[in-house]
Amino acid sequence: MTNNDIFKKLRVALMLRDDNIVEILQLVDFNISKSELGAFFRNEDHPKYMECGDQVLRNFLNGLVIHLRGTKENPTTPAEALASNFKPKPTTPAPKSKRPDFKTQQRKKMNNDLSPVKYKNKKKS
Repeated sequence: MTNNDIFKKLRVALMLRDDNIVEILQLVDFNISKSELGAFFRNEDHPKYMECGDQVLRNFLNGLVIHLRGTKENPTTPAEALASNFKPKPTTPAPKSKRPDFKTQQRKKMNNDLSPVKYKNKKKS
């Protein structure tokens, strides 16, 4: 099992996104871009695939410990840290537009004087 496989499995298990991983790595003063992370998570036969080195995985694990446990001065529980990853999106209803919807506009445009055609391109029997 390679470092890339371990990194992928941790990412999926902890439900981390690229920006979360970048923040975790910055906790241990290790800067990496999202595009570099994307290269680690690519398929092995992809031309832009890159091997994840020991240093990257080591720094990620050290940052993950700080992220989940906190520091000595400011300890946190792992449940709080994992819950912070799942910020629910605010559920606000869509603003009602003052314009009528498309169907009502089309119904207004219809000419109601004409009766519906009984036979379309068919012979009367």
